[in-house]
Amino acid sequence: MRSLSRLYRSLTFRLALAYLALFMLSVAALLGGAYVAGVLNPLDRVQDGVEREAEALVAAYPREPRAAFVARLEARAAASDRRPAYHALIAPDGRLIAGNIPTWPAPKAQRDWLRFEFESYDTGDEIEHEALARDVTFADGVRLIVGRDTEDLDEREDFLSETLVWGAGLSILIGLAGGLMMSLTVGRRLDAVARAARTVIAGDLSGRVEVRGSGDDFDTLAETLNEMLARIEQLVQSISRVSDSIAHELRTPLTRLHADLEELTEASRRSPQTHRLARQAKAEAERLQSIFDSLLRIARIEAGRHVAEFKPVDLSTLLSDVAEFHRPEAEGKHQALVEKVDPDLTVEGDPNLLFQAVSNLLDNAVKYAPAHGKITLTARRDGESVVLSVCDTGPAVAAEHHPKLTERFFRAPDAAQAPGAGLGLALVAAVVSLHDGKLAFENLVGGFCANIALPSRRQKA
Repeated sequence: MRSLSRLYRSLTFRLALAYLALFMLSVAALLGGAYVAGVLNPLDRVQDGVEREAEALVAAYPREPRAAFVARLEARAAASDRRPAYHALIAPDGRLIAGNIPTWPAPKAQRDWLRFEFESYDTGDEIEHEALARDVTFADGVRLIVGRDTEDLDEREDFLSETLVWGAGLSILIGLAGGLMMSLTVGRRLDAVARAARTVIAGDLSGRVEVRGSGDDFDTLAETLNEMLARIEQLVQSISRVSDSIAHELRTPLTRLHADLEELTEASRRSPQTHRLARQAKAEAERLQSIFDSLLRIARIEAGRHVAEFKPVDLSTLLSDVAEFHRPEAEGKHQALVEKVDPDLTVEGDPNLLFQAVSNLLDNAVKYAPAHGKITLTARRDGESVVLSVCDTGPAVAAEHHPKLTERFFRAPDAAQAPGAGLGLALVAAVVSLHDGKLAFENLVGGFCANIALPSRRQKA
């Protein structure tokens, strides 16, 4: 069902169906015109001729003796005409007085025209005939059937009907087969573009669209996209080299600055004013180094340059360790840290990154939950995924700010005065994305939740 739904959503297949519908309409119009010109119009002319002959015979019947009237009918039948004439003069008791047809329909009220079939055996072989006839009953009860042969028109009508049925069936089959073939062909070329795009999205900028060398529109598109991807790869590599150079150049000065401030802090203990300023400078240096390290880690994860060690992770144990790590801080604020983690939860991932992500969420919860508040860490299995949540009784975040919470340095208006640099959730989002998971935020009545859904097994790129 999924493949059929995907096939129907294919633009190529729907265009093929639309073209097939237009083609069928054109064929139906063509056959309809042929039916009108080749069947209906000739039938109308035959009917007009039979009508004139019937009127003449009806007018002659009361005036002529029966023998003369029968002779008139036989003369009409013997007259040369490409369309044979048929007649039957039937007595009131059903006996045939005169006629050149072996069978005829039974009389019915309110029916003046007949179209019926009969067989003849003049040459020893069975020959089928069809006649269009006028049915007249005289005042004395004698019934007259007079008509002309329309077998050729009947054959033409049957031919057009069979052509319409078989042509429509074959056209539908050929159209569906052609639409399926075009959809699969175009779909494969588009899938190649999508695969290259997903490869680049996953961080591998070397992904390229396959060029088959046919020189068609898709090859032209592939070459253009590949040129664009190559240029993007060059620019990103250039930025990465600059970033790595900056990181290398700044890491050593920051380390030296921190060491010098540490010595200055120890040396200035005799001067309270100098000691206080040295401690403030040291704290700012530590904060600057923390921001710098976080930015580098986020950038490396998002660019796919972080060497992640993916392996089966006992998530239940990992979450318990994270909770124990933050429990002293929570107890210092008289907060209750509650764990509701199902046992034996396992995911495939990098344990260090997962620990850091959950730790950031718990750090935020401890930071924003009020004194004597409650923090809940839950984890459970949901189908092929594991869902973990960190909820607290702190202030909610306006829904319009939820999409921005994972932006670097973004601080919600209500949290602008809280300590931090606004990088914790950005790192969480990068780690969750690396693990093919989903991060979502939820406002509760009197609280706030961060929810992470992680697949039990990571999809291979």
